[in-house]
Amino acid sequence: MKKAQKKWKDLAYIAIGTFFMAMSINLVFDPMGLVTGGVTGFAIVVKHISSLIFELEIPVWLTNLLCNIPLFLVALWKKGRKYIMKTLSATVFLTLWLYVVPVHQMFDDMLLAVVFGSLLAGGGIGMVFSTLATTGGTDLLCALIHDKVKYLSIPRLLAVVDGIIVILGAAVFGLNHALYAIMIVYLVSRISDSILQGAKFAKMAQIISDSADEIAQVIMQTLDRGATGVNAQGMYSKNDKRMLYCVVSKKEIVELIDIVHQIDPKAFVIVSDVREVVGEGFMEYRQ
Repeated sequence: MKKAQKKWKDLAYIAIGTFFMAMSINLVFDPMGLVTGGVTGFAIVVKHISSLIFELEIPVWLTNLLCNIPLFLVALWKKGRKYIMKTLSATVFLTLWLYVVPVHQMFDDMLLAVVFGSLLAGGGIGMVFSTLATTGGTDLLCALIHDKVKYLSIPRLLAVVDGIIVILGAAVFGLNHALYAIMIVYLVSRISDSILQGAKFAKMAQIISDSADEIAQVIMQTLDRGATGVNAQGMYSKNDKRMLYCVVSKKEIVELIDIVHQIDPKAFVIVSDVREVVGEGFMEYRQ
């Protein structure tokens, strides 16, 4: 039952995520000539060139479909049906949404278009990737190339292939558009990463102090947060010490540092960002 629920949940994520991606392409990237890589970026270039040469626009959804068909056939032959099923559903949904969503320029301001398009694309890609699927295209192409050229990693191959497509976009739409497209690539990666890994909503403090037990007691009583003590040794003094690990919210980190330095002004405190915390007092784990 749980497997069936997860399957339908993943399908819903793929459907919604690809819809957001299609909106970013048809409402922002395509009408404004922003080529951000991938098969859809290549499709935008093909659409523009075909309108100039043949006075007939080849729609993005059609190029996306035609480019993916041979890739999926090769992947099916090389890697088997199980490997391509989720990615196939994502590609079908994306192609469908690209066909359904009308092509319309929403913005005249390029910077506003970059921000809005990045939010849509990053959110959509993050949702699709969270199901361990991709939308095919250059991701699938690079995975197939990697099978033959093992010494080149898939991310490196992807950077080369998408870089070539961005350069094509620069040749067709101009350098300014290409620079805006590079901004979008960066923003989309950050937004999708934050969805996959969780937003930075917590802080972790590592506290090294001779008064670790007293500090831990005050933290537990005042902040109602747990703390974990780890035995450590100062490599210069060779003295045994207790190091505390404590995870708190961003608002509580200032109070925690204040507590530590009131008890031990010489304490050594390391504070770092935590992307995701699952457990009591934070986010509950859901199957």
